[in-house]
Amino acid sequence: MIETLIVVVHLLVAIALVGLILIQQGKGAETGASFGAGASGTVFGSQGSATFLSRLTAVLATVFFLTSLGLAYYASYKASEIRDAGLPVPALQSQPAAPASDDVPVLDEVQAPQAPVSDDVPTLD
Repeated sequence: MIETLIVVVHLLVAIALVGLILIQQGKGAETGASFGAGASGTVFGSQGSATFLSRLTAVLATVFFLTSLGLAYYASYKASEIRDAGLPVPALQSQPAAPASDDVPVLDEVQAPQAPVSDDVPTLD
């Protein structure tokens, strides 16, 4: 239940973060405001929306980071649950990996299979 909630929050924050980054203006756009382009009458004040959007972006980036850590924790927790599910652990075998050289049969030269030959194959003349 909580994992599903974290995934939903993570997805919504990711979409909001992309939208916020696309809305923000570049650093070069502030040059016109410094020469008296009438920015003092905007909704966000004379500083513009830069500080508000920058802070909101930082908050959303922090939430995105925390939800990423939460999802990583749940993934490792589930992996340890699967590992500890009671499945038998394979025991180390004391047998040699390869048989002794005396036990290996010697094979004669192996012939590759031949394709069947047919008389009714047209030839290019």
